Amino acid sequence: MREEVRQALGIGPSSTLAERTIDVTTTGRRSGQPRRIETVFYRFENDVFLSGIPAPRPRAWLLNLVAEPHFVFHLKHRVIADLPAIATVISEPGERRRILSQFVDEFNRRNGPDSPWPTAVLQEWVEGSPLVRVSFAEEG
Repeated sequence: MREEVRQALGIGPSSTLAERTIDVTTTGRRSGQPRRIETVFYRFENDVFLSGIPAPRPRAWLLNLVAEPHFVFHLKHRVIADLPAIATVISEPGERRRILSQFVDEFNRRNGPDSPWPTAVLQEWVEGSPLVRVSFAEEG
């Protein structure tokens, strides 16, 4: 993996929203067509994850990754790179809580009291947020 890509993936708790914002291209589970959306990524321990705020229903991109875990992780700030990747959906509640507790803390620190976003609540994230571990398939 190129050093500039490795550095772009090496975000930490103080990284900005722009540094975390990427696109992912999944394969539509019904259409079979590429579907590109914007999302954010996080790091926990040595892994990269996709996650987001809770929703009442699973997001289409998450359902697409359940059906076809191969996707493209697009870096688009500071470094431009299209990285082939494989998704592993994290569904076990204890593992979700362990990982998401850091993401909730980061989210709340980044979005202070004047933020338009509500304060993140860990239990709501455990119950309703997407959570996917990303493995990179090839050198980027």
